[in-house]
Amino acid sequence: MQGEQSGRRARVATEFNARIRSTSRELLHPERSRTAQAARQLAPSLTLTSDLERQLLLQAAAMAENGGEGEGGEGGEYTKDGSVDLRGNPVPRSKRGGWRACTFIVVYELFERMAYYGVASNLVMYLTERLHQGTVEAANNVTNWSGTVFLTPLLGAFLADAYLGRYWTFVAGSAVYLMGMLLLTLAVSVPALKPPPCDGAGAGATCPRASALQLGVYFGGLYTIALGHGGTKPNISTIGADQFDDFHPPERLRKLSFFNWWMFTVFTGILFSTTVLVYLQDSVSWSWGYGVPTLALAASVAVFLAGTPLYRHKLPQGSPITRMGKVVAAAVWKCRVTVPNDLSELHEADPEYYTGKKRFRVDATSSMRFLNRAAVKTEDAPGWALCTVTEVEETKQIGKLVPLLATMFVPCALMAQVGTLFVRQGVTLDRRLGRGASPFQVPPASLGACVTLTMLVCVAVYDRALVPFLRRRTKNPRGITLLQRIGAGLLLQVATMAITAAVESRRLGFARSHSAALGAPLPLTIFVLLPQFVLMGAADAFLVVGQIEFFYDQAPESMKSLGTAMSLTAYGVGSMLSSAVLSLVERTTAAGRRGGAPWVANDLNASRLDCYYAFLAVLAAANLAAFVVLSCRYEYRAESTEAIGVTATVQSEPAAP
Repeated sequence: MQGEQSGRRARVATEFNARIRSTSRELLHPERSRTAQAARQLAPSLTLTSDLERQLLLQAAAMAENGGEGEGGEGGEYTKDGSVDLRGNPVPRSKRGGWRACTFIVVYELFERMAYYGVASNLVMYLTERLHQGTVEAANNVTNWSGTVFLTPLLGAFLADAYLGRYWTFVAGSAVYLMGMLLLTLAVSVPALKPPPCDGAGAGATCPRASALQLGVYFGGLYTIALGHGGTKPNISTIGADQFDDFHPPERLRKLSFFNWWMFTVFTGILFSTTVLVYLQDSVSWSWGYGVPTLALAASVAVFLAGTPLYRHKLPQGSPITRMGKVVAAAVWKCRVTVPNDLSELHEADPEYYTGKKRFRVDATSSMRFLNRAAVKTEDAPGWALCTVTEVEETKQIGKLVPLLATMFVPCALMAQVGTLFVRQGVTLDRRLGRGASPFQVPPASLGACVTLTMLVCVAVYDRALVPFLRRRTKNPRGITLLQRIGAGLLLQVATMAITAAVESRRLGFARSHSAALGAPLPLTIFVLLPQFVLMGAADAFLVVGQIEFFYDQAPESMKSLGTAMSLTAYGVGSMLSSAVLSLVERTTAAGRRGGAPWVANDLNASRLDCYYAFLAVLAAANLAAFVVLSCRYEYRAESTEAIGVTATVQSEPAAP
């Protein structure tokens, strides 16, 4: 199957480029209308398997009619992907979109990530040190909140695709997000909204629990942020990707690097949070530590709104969930109907319908054949039970992503350890940096900066060195496939958890040999934890970027927000999976050790956290095996795969004389 696809892509690219060069040589011919007419007649006859290549050829025809400047005449070429302005009017390519528009979006993401991770990266410390929660309770509260943060994007994606559009859903979500940050800043600043500090230190300390009001205000702010995040997160990266026209090869090529540099910006914001903001929270005050990210979020929203005149937008095209539900219901209703061997007999709307709706038509395939029943014409079926081929194929495309989505849950659960147990490990160690009477104390959460720094370096090296090197050998513009990139990240995660278990075993041995008291730091530097942070950063550079790009790229054109939301859902489910596994392991190991300490307890020096990490390493290895099996069977979306092939050929071949 893959060999057939490669051959088909090669034929498409060869025919396409030959005709484009032929058309280009005639652009200055006095009889441009004849050239345009010939190109338009040529488009249906080529062996093309998606609307994308046809549109590219028709664009060449439009250029011939307008002197090489596109359908809008000189300097006024319009985009071909259905992009519009906020009023629904077509947009000239030179006036909107591209990296100029993305600058505002990327700056927003920089400040917004500062705000989010200004809360998330040190949350476990506030819960344990200020709200006086235990290690397991605090870790579970962090992962439950994080899970909610990454599940609410499903709601935001639904609203964006079905009703409001990405821009207005994002704006509404930003307002809610900002309200949550303001409430959270209030909760850490007003004395009446915080429990009093502990009376004493160490094992004999008395720490009053937070009241219901105090917990309500603080967690109310957290979950308001989660709700607002649902409106912003699935749409902001999609809005950024929408600034590049898939029907314009140079823009599509720029889009291939967009997600790499998007994540580079994200990591930069995280780096600031895990260094400067964490220091403010631990060493200055929590009011400043939360006030600064709140101001950063307000500034980021202002920057985004300032770029509104430059943005390209995609019109909402109805609820994808409703369309998919209709396809499944229709297929079940007609379960006894025979699917014709000739797929052209299936029901499909006229091309003019999709042109008017600014949607893309998808050709029928034989995969997941059961769903094709939804497009079979029958006399006795109700009207709702007849779906178009495009609706069926879009449902198939999302359905194919679900098994791979399931293999992302465990990796995301492993990522959750960085902000919870990794930080708690750091609390038990010597955090002094330098010598003297008052050496600098390294905030435990600041080691998360090592994850970010590693990701920044790896993404830059990957995009600027590794991709060009691999591109010359694989002929893939991305260097390697998206699933190969994700697989590399999963493999690094297995190694990370194995090394983390070894480091923790060493730390526990040191604790036993020094008989450390509860709450007293071990005479072992905190920097022994660096390997696990650095390796996790390297894994994330492959996994995180590959994951978000894969689900965006492989989602149908009318369901891009849903595709992005699916990738974020993995983090939500993974965080909640982390909570469930941690609670289960705590109960199981406590009951099985005859009164001994569980693998994870409030006193990590009396725990067996190394066993827990080893268990996670085994879980990660099993998940990697499942991912490899599924990825080998996965068939990339035809439009995406062949468009990349055409783009690569257009880029690599010399221009016509």
